[in-house]
Amino acid sequence: MQQGLDITLFGMGIVFTFLLVLVICTTVMSRVITRFFPEAEPVVAPAPSAAPGAAGDERLKKIIKAAIEQHRNRRR
Repeated sequence: MQQGLDITLFGMGIVFTFLLVLVICTTVMSRVITRFFPEAEPVVAPAPSAAPGAAGDERLKKIIKAAIEQHRNRRR
């Protein structure tokens, strides 16, 4: 009985130690990566004016509508 308890505690200790080392290594690697390789700031494009985009949106709507109609006609 004592030997089984010793083996259980020894195994749980090894697993706990491994997980602790894994968390520490992951944290250190994360800090190293973020320090030496920072993420690039996203470039925000200016919003296009409403007039030129409106014509493009209408054209896109017509294209999508035609594609849906063509798809539905093929299924018949």
